[in-house]
Amino acid sequence: MIEELENKYVDLLINRCLSFKKSNSLFINYYSDNDAFVEKLVNAAKSRGIEDIYLDRNDKEERHQKLLQSVEEINNDDYFDDTIWDEYAKKNSAFLILSTEFPHYFDDIPAENMNIAALKSRTSKPIYKSKQLINEISWCIAVMPNKVWAKSKFPNLNEDDAYNELFKLMCNATMTDKDNPILEWNNFLDKQQKLVNKLNSLEITSMHYTNSLGTDLYLEFPKGVIWQCAGYGSDMIVNMPTYEVFTSPDYRKTNGIVYATRPLMYSGALIDDFWLKFENGKVIDYDAKIGKDILKGIIESDSFSSFLGECALVSVNSPIAKTNFVFGETCLDENASCHIALGDAFPECLKDADKMSIDERKEKGLNHSSNHVDFMIGSEDLNILADTKDGKIMIFKNGDFNL
Repeated sequence: MIEELENKYVDLLINRCLSFKKSNSLFINYYSDNDAFVEKLVNAAKSRGIEDIYLDRNDKEERHQKLLQSVEEINNDDYFDDTIWDEYAKKNSAFLILSTEFPHYFDDIPAENMNIAALKSRTSKPIYKSKQLINEISWCIAVMPNKVWAKSKFPNLNEDDAYNELFKLMCNATMTDKDNPILEWNNFLDKQQKLVNKLNSLEITSMHYTNSLGTDLYLEFPKGVIWQCAGYGSDMIVNMPTYEVFTSPDYRKTNGIVYATRPLMYSGALIDDFWLKFENGKVIDYDAKIGKDILKGIIESDSFSSFLGECALVSVNSPIAKTNFVFGETCLDENASCHIALGDAFPECLKDADKMSIDERKEKGLNHSSNHVDFMIGSEDLNILADTKDGKIMIFKNGDFNL
């Protein structure tokens, strides 16, 4: 059964999530724990005639040792330099990033080391980032379990059985366990687009988030803002899975306080039980019971990493939310909950932004940062009151759409 599911997942990733119209090459970023699955991906790509395949293979033990170096050594170590991504971005390669987690494996790494390594990686691939941001290249971040992650979630099972359980949960989340996953995703994205069309028709200018945790957050939007969903009408799906509709707020006009509702894994480190307070767009205060130093590093990554770049709406009745399972991996958990993101905004979410320079986008209200970090804020009692062309409308009520 697991092998059959793996084969269907390979087919979904290679033949729906990625597009090879612009290039005959593929770049795969992954950890060695997923070697066997990547071999299947390579074989599937080759069967499509893709011969130029670069494997950006990482090893958790090696990465752990490298992260124990001094900050200066990390800054000077080519291990954290991702320039090779730019070489393939120049060729318009398709990029597949297999997202996996190793809970607690990097707990002994100083927060500063984690943040410096992440910053060096992000800033060493500007061509990739600029093309990825406007979907000029095909890319997909897709979840892939490993045995370490699985064992942490199912400690009473042996490694193989734990992996099988986590993989089956992921297959449910990605609709890989359906008879025809590609058809299921196409049908779902059709429905998502109808929701996007409704949100765009409302011409929302601001939203007010509230729940019993204490979230009391106001977002305003740039003129010409556009809601989107990932994958509709295109030949790629940039996140697998994806159950969100999203846009970019005006980074200068966020005010209030927001409480995270799920833990956040960032570069292998855990941040949990945290909140952020905003004033005139910027984080002015924050706290976390776990991982405060890591959160500090995210907020202080650059001059604009303390401002918002995204807000996304996800129903508490999404397939992932209904599992009542906290995966501890952002790509999955963010699709069980409304979320917002610190850092870079999406040009695709502002009319004619593709014709603007970065400075022009910022003048309109789109944030620009080297970072983009999502965290979950949705709950079963989350309400969102929106200012629209038709007046005030409660577009989200008790954790679900009210449209």
